[in-house]
Amino acid sequence: MKALEQNRGLCLRVIDTLVRSDAFILVLTLGLFGILCVFYPGTGSVRNVTNLLSNAWPLLALVIGQMFVLIVGGIDLSQTAVMAFTSVVGGMIMTTRLDPALFAANSLWGTVLTEQGGPLSGSAWAAPAAIAAMLAGGGVIGLANGMAVTKGKMPPFMVTLIAMFFFGGLAIYATRSENIGNLPAGFVALGTGGACRITLERGTVVLLPYSLFVAAPLAMVAQVFLTRTIWGRWFYAVGINRQASQVSGVPTDKVTIAAYMLSGICAAVGSVLYTARLGNARPTLGEGMLLDIIAAAVIGGISLFGGRGKVSGALFGVLFFVLLSNALNQMNLSYYTVNIVKGAAIAVAAMLDGWRQRKT
Repeated sequence: MKALEQNRGLCLRVIDTLVRSDAFILVLTLGLFGILCVFYPGTGSVRNVTNLLSNAWPLLALVIGQMFVLIVGGIDLSQTAVMAFTSVVGGMIMTTRLDPALFAANSLWGTVLTEQGGPLSGSAWAAPAAIAAMLAGGGVIGLANGMAVTKGKMPPFMVTLIAMFFFGGLAIYATRSENIGNLPAGFVALGTGGACRITLERGTVVLLPYSLFVAAPLAMVAQVFLTRTIWGRWFYAVGINRQASQVSGVPTDKVTIAAYMLSGICAAVGSVLYTARLGNARPTLGEGMLLDIIAAAVIGGISLFGGRGKVSGALFGVLFFVLLSNALNQMNLSYYTVNIVKGAAIAVAAMLDGWRQRKT
């Protein structure tokens, strides 16, 4: 009897340690992957695994941006609107041709936009300039959000909700809800090209997409920033206790503004990758993705209470969520059922986050 109790206590301690560890979500992901391979053998195919990872890299950029804001105790609901707005800005700059029937009513027609495309149409600098403008746009929107939160003393939820509606609406107004196509081939290759191609029965598969070479350095920079710099320590300190951090001399307002700027820039990076992958700039880019971003962040152990979050957790959360979405698609479930399951996953992750917070 005593041995049984000891084994039971040991099992509980092991489970408790596993649930609180950073590798918990990775274990769940591998377990889910194994189960899916049994019931849906196509899950483990080279093509499907490659597709899963291709979906993960742009989402990882967005989740890393959201992570910065969550760590300082805020939230950014405007990321999807930043994606749409910056996608339109970049598309307008580098498009090589526009249909007058679709864009002649645009207020920029005849000045910025013409039938021959944007202002840098055909230039070798079109794609680099467009990407720079997209990143700058994301940073400026993030700066505005951070200033409103710190200087305007407005709730982060309300500030970013307003930004979501404003910039999302502005993207639709600027294009009259029309997609901007005819983007430079070099830019489109960011989302569709890659290295190490293999040929399968149903076509060619890219094992190392260029989006990986964008998301991976971004993740490494974020890791170094959070773990090796004083600013990274300030981020966690502000999220744990803002008042105590301020008394200790931490520039809490600057830290908060920096977090929202980084979130905006990361949203613009996601916009670059998704726009390139789709081959056109869309004023509705990112529509419906906010749930995915928040879900992946929370599932990855990035606390909604602030003060906790890691790049590795963001990566594991993205992998789990992308795999879950892939499984739901293979089950041919309805749109509403998919959202119900995703919502349930967020609820479980949020409850787990609260439990971890109490244990800590």
